[in-house]
Amino acid sequence: MEWIIAVVVVVAIAALLFFFRSKKAPEVPGKAAGESREEPTKRVERPALRESGAPPPRKAEKAAEAKAEPSKKAPPSPPVTEELSQADLAPVESARPEAAKPAKRDVAGIRKGLAATRTGFIARLTALFVGKKEIDPAILEQIEEVMLTSDVGVKTTQTVLERLREKLNRNELADPEAVWAELRAEAMRILSLDGGPLRFPTKPSVAMMVGVNGVGKTTTIGKLATKYAGEGKSVLLAAGDTFRAAAVAQLEVWGKRVGAEVVKGKEGSDPGAVAFEATTKAKEAQIDLLLVDTAGRLHTKTPLMDEIKKVRKTIAKAMDGAPHEILLVLDATNGQNALSQAALFKEALDPTGIILTKLDGTAKGGIVLGICDELKLPVRYIGLGERAEDLREFYPDEFVEALFGKPDEEARAA
Repeated sequence: MEWIIAVVVVVAIAALLFFFRSKKAPEVPGKAAGESREEPTKRVERPALRESGAPPPRKAEKAAEAKAEPSKKAPPSPPVTEELSQADLAPVESARPEAAKPAKRDVAGIRKGLAATRTGFIARLTALFVGKKEIDPAILEQIEEVMLTSDVGVKTTQTVLERLREKLNRNELADPEAVWAELRAEAMRILSLDGGPLRFPTKPSVAMMVGVNGVGKTTTIGKLATKYAGEGKSVLLAAGDTFRAAAVAQLEVWGKRVGAEVVKGKEGSDPGAVAFEATTKAKEAQIDLLLVDTAGRLHTKTPLMDEIKKVRKTIAKAMDGAPHEILLVLDATNGQNALSQAALFKEALDPTGIILTKLDGTAKGGIVLGICDELKLPVRYIGLGERAEDLREFYPDEFVEALFGKPDEEARAA
């Protein structure tokens, strides 16, 4: 009986709830302003919209609001014109890395290092043209005297004068400026050989330094080691001048400065053995650059020249193709004697290039022209001071500009 009463109560409550709900349904249209009349419809339609892949209702509302209120919408971007695109590209160009720009060469620094030659050789040449409006063929004799006394050399001087004489006869050199320009052009022609700094064709690359006593081989090795170690290359030094204890000690000082190991032997030991050991070690350790020092020797002493040939052959036995560079170090203050040295070393060893030291200490810098013209050996480096950075890579255009530049040209370059 009790369960019958409970069922009746539940049915009565359900009937009352249905009655009151049906009474409130008509009141939906009469809701207060600001309340959405579409709320029941939205609650019913959401599942269907999501199942069909359409965007959620909230996004649809935002889109509708954006259309209904155009004033709140951000203004459209203007079309990209050619002018705008060029302006946009400008910051990109200026933001390129510095490495993409051509390296700026230090012509002013070279000119400063060549001050002695400029006040000697070049100043004397310049004086020949002062106050002249026309060129007298007799000026060639004066040019010849200046070039010969500036260690340009007889052969090179005659070659240059012959070219000048031909152009004078064709009336192509009517004024001093034309003659000066022709002298510069001749210097460029003579110096433009296949030079430039050290190359690194393989790992390791082996450079053998040769020359007579006192030209600065060991110091030059130290400066080269400083340069390339500073560029991040690994360097190994070989103390092949086993007959001079001071040379080994000097090389060890340079090695400590740049963090490079020095391979050495006992005093008076076979320099070829030192070179062989150093080359083998450089191969095993995959060193970037091996610099081999050798004992200074008089170029006129045949047994000494034969000995250095053996050192070269020993290096070749340790590594095929080595040495990759044989650099002849010459002292610019030796003048024509340096030219004689270069001729004999070329015959014995066929060097790949010249390093001309102490060029800042001579007024006769014309020796550069003589060496390049007569021997066809390129100058690779020039020494313009005592500091490591004073060993400069040699570029013909830079050198000619620094040497032959006039005061008004220097002012414009500055």
